[in-house]
Amino acid sequence: MSNASPDAAEPLIRCRGVKRGYGTAPARTVALAGVDLDVPAGQTLAIVGPSGSGKSTLLHLIGAMEIPDEGEVRVAGRDVTKLADDEAARFRREKIGFVFQFFNLIPTLSSLDNVALPARMAGRGAAEARAKARTLLERVSLGERAESRPDALSGGQQQRVAIARALVNDPRIVLADEPTGALDTASGEAVLKLLLEIVRERGTTLLMATHSEQAVAHAERRIRVEDGRIVADERRAP
Repeated sequence: MSNASPDAAEPLIRCRGVKRGYGTAPARTVALAGVDLDVPAGQTLAIVGPSGSGKSTLLHLIGAMEIPDEGEVRVAGRDVTKLADDEAARFRREKIGFVFQFFNLIPTLSSLDNVALPARMAGRGAAEARAKARTLLERVSLGERAESRPDALSGGQQQRVAIARALVNDPRIVLADEPTGALDTASGEAVLKLLLEIVRERGTTLLMATHSEQAVAHAERRIRVEDGRIVADERRAP
């Protein structure tokens, strides 16, 4: 099943014949079995499917965190499968923001320093990085918790810090892997609403691997992955 766009212009994300497995025969596990996917700039896409179907692997490949066994992954005009390790790291810092299920905040750093860290790693000065981080914490309604460490925050607050961190370098793409999976329903709904609101304000492309019906309902497009293949591709009516 091909999900290629008919448009002549290259989309922001393009996958062709992407395959990825783990382990060695006879115990080798196939995560992706030949995926074709185009995602235009600015789209919000929910990736759904059973656990182990390949959702997270697809995000990792698009985010240049892994390399496929076969196929091509082009993101923002670059074939990320051919990047050297240092190039891939720089590409992630400049183009991609990540939001994880369990927040992945550094426990010894304040909210402000957690958000500022990717900006510092991208070469911004300390004052500039902290100013940008403070602005984003205000945007996610946590300006008053800038000096709090993660263990002093609720799960929903930690995920809002993680959203601010993902956006600090103004990425073109945000990849969210089960962003509401560790939250209760009310907190998850609030975090999801905030994430979608901010990426739409900025025109950022958002891909979410999720089991959340709320996330699927709010996304412009949904693909379903089963056994490493895209088996459905649906767009929400405007």
